[in-house]
Amino acid sequence: MISSNVNTLTEIFYAQTTGALRDKTYLLYKPERGKPYMSMTYDAFGKRAIETAMSLHALGLRRGDRIAILSESRPEWMMTDFAALLLGAITVPMFPTLTPKQVEYILINSGARMVVVSNDLQFRKVMKSLPECPDLKEIFVCARSEAIPREGGTANIHMFEEIALQASSAEIDVRIEADKAKADDVVTLIYTSGTTGTPKGVMLTHRNLTSNIRGALAMLPEITPDDVFLSFLPLSHSFERIASYFKFYTCASVAYAESLDTVAENMLEVQPTIMTGVPRFYERIHSRIMKGRDKMTPTKQRLFDWAHEIGKANGSKYEGLHVSLRAKVLYPLADRLVLKKIRERTGGRVRFLVSGAAPLSKEVGRAFAGFGIQIIEGYGMTEASPVISVNPFTKVKWGTVGQAIPNVRVKIAQDGEILALGPNVMKGYYNLPDDTREAIDSEGWLHTGDIGEIDSEGYISITDRKKHLFISSGGKNIAPAHIEASLLESKFLEQVMLIGDKRQFNTAILVPNFENVREYFTAKNVAMPAEDKDLLLEKSVRELIEKELE
Repeated sequence: MISSNVNTLTEIFYAQTTGALRDKTYLLYKPERGKPYMSMTYDAFGKRAIETAMSLHALGLRRGDRIAILSESRPEWMMTDFAALLLGAITVPMFPTLTPKQVEYILINSGARMVVVSNDLQFRKVMKSLPECPDLKEIFVCARSEAIPREGGTANIHMFEEIALQASSAEIDVRIEADKAKADDVVTLIYTSGTTGTPKGVMLTHRNLTSNIRGALAMLPEITPDDVFLSFLPLSHSFERIASYFKFYTCASVAYAESLDTVAENMLEVQPTIMTGVPRFYERIHSRIMKGRDKMTPTKQRLFDWAHEIGKANGSKYEGLHVSLRAKVLYPLADRLVLKKIRERTGGRVRFLVSGAAPLSKEVGRAFAGFGIQIIEGYGMTEASPVISVNPFTKVKWGTVGQAIPNVRVKIAQDGEILALGPNVMKGYYNLPDDTREAIDSEGWLHTGDIGEIDSEGYISITDRKKHLFISSGGKNIAPAHIEASLLESKFLEQVMLIGDKRQFNTAILVPNFENVREYFTAKNVAMPAEDKDLLLEKSVRELIEKELE
């Protein structure tokens, strides 16, 4: 059992890789697409990570150096992460979807000495940046390819599996080096997306991350070594990154999905008990289920709707509400006829799902609860390591992001901005003291940039981003996100953008979900034009959208 006072990730690493559960499966992964899953125990992973640390040290990685990771989720990602932690180096994760120019900016700004890439595509991005990156000395490639040269000019190129050959020449005791870690040492530099300006490197420490692990886990149902996670979000995402530490802390097993396209198939293979995802993922699952319902015969549709209503009535228990005797009595029948079959598509063992990174609609949350699967929604940001609040499992308030986790305080500023205070608040932005002072005030409160409210029970509602607010010509402050989210509850709308700054009234630009619109009219035997642009001119389509707006 890990001590509740643990303040460094290196302590967690040794507790699990050398402890009583070291022979338990940690990772499930596919070395090649389409192949069966392979497994790796905590003990085996620990030895590989230590070996990687020794090799990186032999090649020049030292305490405080930066090592970047440009890769999809795979065992080498976590090996690199923990190897760097053991040496006191700093990992710089990068999204594999970044462009060469974005990669170049992060490599230069962070002063990365080494980089681990997953394949040819990511390797080529780094090679384009190499002439502008004088600090970069070593490149490691995970997937073997004859197309990758052995010489990179100013940097040495290695296959990741070959760095183990350097371990024998490493003059270092990794355990002694790991024990030098201090709670306030920076362990990772995560760059913001840069959608509102130049990307900024968020410096997170051991204390930031370990405190966030404890705080967030206190709000979730118990996670045990028997749990199996299916991971499909990139580890470069701060939400998935902290989730990876949750899994390690609880000694759970983690299976990496092959890709976004294979998640449904991988769920059946792995039979996960917990998954973390973003609202868009759950919306797509819900949409797929409802499309299946729409294709049923009228009799089966009525059965589906009846079972789902009974399921939602029982699901109200997650909101702390009373469940009628009728709903309790009929639930086993509804479950056997309909609901259980839906859950079987996820592998049949899911205990709960976790949603973050964006608002989850009430409709989707209640729909999943009706299927017998609870979604726990949280809120946070990279600068908060990242979790700030979580909706309680047995008393969720749909439409809110829950209550602040135990070791974090939240308040609303006079202008409506959400502020957070706690040990999870970042150390600052890398080499940007002015930006840091703007984000964290003199009392330590993190200014999230989100506008929101807190009710009498401490539930936080986010109404918009501070920068998104606009003022009508009549002087009214308008938060567009809530209106846009409400409209997007319609299955016939794909995108919505509200316009109203300095205007007398609001206007919305709407992008229909053409696939759902077509299916709606096909079911009614109404012929529609083949081209989307022509579909928009149809009177019946415009009337359908107007009805949805009303």
